Amino acid sequence: MSESEPIAATVPPDSASPVDKEDRLRPEFVSRVLDAVEAGDDETARELVAPLHPADVADLIELAASDEREGLVKALAGIVSPDVLAEMNEYVREGLLDELEPQQVADIAGQLETDDAVALIEDLDRDEQQAVLQRMEPDDRAAVEEALSYPEESAGRLMQRDLCAVPEHWKVGQVIDYLRSTADLPTDFWEVFVVSPDHHPLGTCKLSTILRTPRNTPVTEIMAREQTLIPVGMDQEDVALRFQKYALVSAAVVDEAGRLVGMITVDDVVHIIQEEAGEDVLLLSGAGEGDINEPVRLTVRRRLFWLVINLGTAMIAASVVSLFQGEIGKFAVLAVLMPIVAGMGGNAGTQTLAVSVRALATNQLTESNTLRTFGRELTIALANGLTLGLLIGAGVALVFGNPLLGAVMGAAMVINNLAAGVGGIMVPVTLDRFGIDPAVSSAVFVTTITDVTGFFSFLGLAALVGLGG
Repeated sequence: MSESEPIAATVPPDSASPVDKEDRLRPEFVSRVLDAVEAGDDETARELVAPLHPADVADLIELAASDEREGLVKALAGIVSPDVLAEMNEYVREGLLDELEPQQVADIAGQLETDDAVALIEDLDRDEQQAVLQRMEPDDRAAVEEALSYPEESAGRLMQRDLCAVPEHWKVGQVIDYLRSTADLPTDFWEVFVVSPDHHPLGTCKLSTILRTPRNTPVTEIMAREQTLIPVGMDQEDVALRFQKYALVSAAVVDEAGRLVGMITVDDVVHIIQEEAGEDVLLLSGAGEGDINEPVRLTVRRRLFWLVINLGTAMIAASVVSLFQGEIGKFAVLAVLMPIVAGMGGNAGTQTLAVSVRALATNQLTESNTLRTFGRELTIALANGLTLGLLIGAGVALVFGNPLLGAVMGAAMVINNLAAGVGGIMVPVTLDRFGIDPAVSSAVFVTTITDVTGFFSFLGLAALVGLGG
């Protein structure tokens, strides 16, 4: 091997981490840590946990029972760093912060990036927020207060204030010297923003490009002039869509005057994408946030709200059935078959609804293609309805020896599938046009539509042809 060749670093077997990646947070490992804490053997607990990534330490604390967390955190003194708290579930973190003095919380927040400090402080009560902010360093306090002035779940809350920006008249050598000599630059960044004298972003330079370019080259010659700018008030879901659409690693955030005020990096957006995707699924089911660390009382209140609404819609469907009590009494098999029509319609409506809500969330469904999408879903609903109608109609006719009953069953299935297709797309689109999150309440309306239509079409057709006579 020549002297100029880089030597690969190797880790001796003896120095391997005592916690394999595959073994992290397995029940056996968690039990070992908690048993050590319970036995008062804090040193063993710290030795076990020390090799873990901050995110794994946060998960470990979350896996512990609520009455075990305080003791675990105290045993892991020096390991539960600000980065661990930044990675922690908000409900668990809030419970731990309640045990700390405002000065301790202020010290933790001061060691974090601005966006992480904001996430730490924004969940506190207003009085606690003010107590913590008063104890922070002036520069840190000003940055956090500015972030808190922006709407929740906006780019202003998400962005980092620390960034690397250079004037347009600089050369590459000046940029490199600045990066090496300036201590207050962000810990992680992938590009340098080029700004005008009034701090408007003009372009970006990738670090790889800077390192591979001669020192006397002006940055204006190597910068990419086209860039995706994020308005400070943009909703975080729209921010995530831009990152996904344009494959961004980082992006500049600008205020109303177009001045550069911060940056958003892809690691923050990954969390947002995960949160928004999970949130939509849970909202469709009416389960609230669905966080297993959420207080029981809050979870009961959120779920009960939608269950009460569902109870009301079920009573509407029941009132439709009550209109045909005479037919059901004379021909009891109608009571056996009518849930099939309503249930299949509900399933079909849920399929269309899920597709529609996702399309709206990802901007695939807009005013320009609503009619085309509506026609597509209606065609699918008709095809599925005809197929299911033929299957169930033939089956009912054979089982009950009544072709007329089979025909009614098949026709009702077609009608309800069409209603499911119409409701599954029109309900979320209508809610979205009125500025209401379609993921929150669409399912209730669509279920009501399919239940009412299913019962009414089946029992109404049965009464019309005289099956109950």
